[in-house]
Amino acid sequence: MTDTKTPTESQNMEKPVNKTVSVPSPIMIIAVILVLSAIATYLIPAGEFARIKDAASGRMVVDPNSFHFIAQKPTKWMDFFMAIPKGVKGAASIVGFLMIIGGTLNVMAETGVISAFLSHMVRKMKGQEAKMILILEPIFICLSATAGCSEEYIAFVSLMLSACYALGFDSITAVGMFLCAVGAGYGAGVTNPFTVGVAQSIAGLPMFSGIEIRLAMLAVLIVVTTSFLYMYAKRVQKHPEKSFMYDYDKVYKEQLNISSDTNVLLVLNKTHKAVLFGFGLTVVGILVGVLKFDFYMNEIAALFLMMTVYTGIVARMNPNDVARAFIGGVKNMALPCMMVSMCKGVTLLLDNGKVLDTIIYYLASVLNTVPQSLLGVGMFIVQDIFNLVVPSGSGQAAITMPIMAPLADLIGLTRQGAVLAFQMGDAFTNCVTPASGTTMTVLSVAGIPLKRWWKFAVPMLGLWWIVAIVVMLYATAAKVGPF
Repeated sequence: MTDTKTPTESQNMEKPVNKTVSVPSPIMIIAVILVLSAIATYLIPAGEFARIKDAASGRMVVDPNSFHFIAQKPTKWMDFFMAIPKGVKGAASIVGFLMIIGGTLNVMAETGVISAFLSHMVRKMKGQEAKMILILEPIFICLSATAGCSEEYIAFVSLMLSACYALGFDSITAVGMFLCAVGAGYGAGVTNPFTVGVAQSIAGLPMFSGIEIRLAMLAVLIVVTTSFLYMYAKRVQKHPEKSFMYDYDKVYKEQLNISSDTNVLLVLNKTHKAVLFGFGLTVVGILVGVLKFDFYMNEIAALFLMMTVYTGIVARMNPNDVARAFIGGVKNMALPCMMVSMCKGVTLLLDNGKVLDTIIYYLASVLNTVPQSLLGVGMFIVQDIFNLVVPSGSGQAAITMPIMAPLADLIGLTRQGAVLAFQMGDAFTNCVTPASGTTMTVLSVAGIPLKRWWKFAVPMLGLWWIVAIVVMLYATAAKVGPF
């Protein structure tokens, strides 16, 4: 999406033309990476580290002094195509976990709880418009940080757009309510199953371990993100001409086609409240289970299945409707599940070609030139740049964590630190990269050119970077664990 000619304020003003960018399919991006990985087995020297058992933790770790080059093992034609089905098999536990989470969230969505909750807040905030941001934004951030909500927000952009126009804000504020929540929530990643869950699983860490630092990050990111959005919205409300979308919104308020059903303020009924209560209990159950009982993917998936049954009962849904909604959620997870599987295939190609250890060796050589205190920051920057190309959280985890986890062992950074670098690197640039399908779709629905959005999002990204650098400096110095 590119900026177009600014419409004049004359009476002949026409609706701006908002061009769109053709965003490549994430599957095609990973397919290209698969091809490059196969080619890499011909070009990169083969080598390997010895793995030894760490006496303290019982884990198999890289012996930093054991790297040696070996005979080349290039990928054969059949091996290349077998990498994907082998990747599906290798990522089966993660794929099954993601499918169950997706099914549960879709059953909840079928009750209409999200639309009703938004409508309820808009009604309650009438006359106290700015407070809507102070209340809703932290909730959205927490939803993204705990349940991994992202694409789910797309369906409510038109509703939020109508609400913001009615309350004196602009389209940037409406979009920021969702995209900033995704960036901050995924950055904190408290119990996000799609990023932290997948990354820790690959790194061999206990599921959702190190949650204390992520809860602290959540609190900081809520304050930083909500304050920034609130100050922008208040400025626009007081001085509409200072909006980055002022000229466009003057037209959109009258001409933007928002279907009538999105303007209907739904009632938050007892069923919706019961579903929200159940979801809250599920999140608490996950937190207690992780902290006290070493819950992992199976236990957490079981809690979500309980939430599915509970939602069906309190919403008085027909069992067939519950099943249909659950399968619909599973279908919605087809893309991330396939991406995780294909990314596992990338790892298999590099590993079987004996170049994965070579890549780790060279990366370690580069990072070892960086001061020890800045190693975590360096790893975060690498992840953030990579995210501009592969913005899928689960996909990026599947590609980078098999490299970053042993790399952390080599350079003296904990694997938990590597996961922190990944989760923030994956999250923050999502709001500005044209490769993000969610970001581009939300902007298209709201009619916001990418360059106009960047005027708001880039300063927000700068604040997030400051938070990330502080976190990584602390994580490196404190050696956050368990390992």
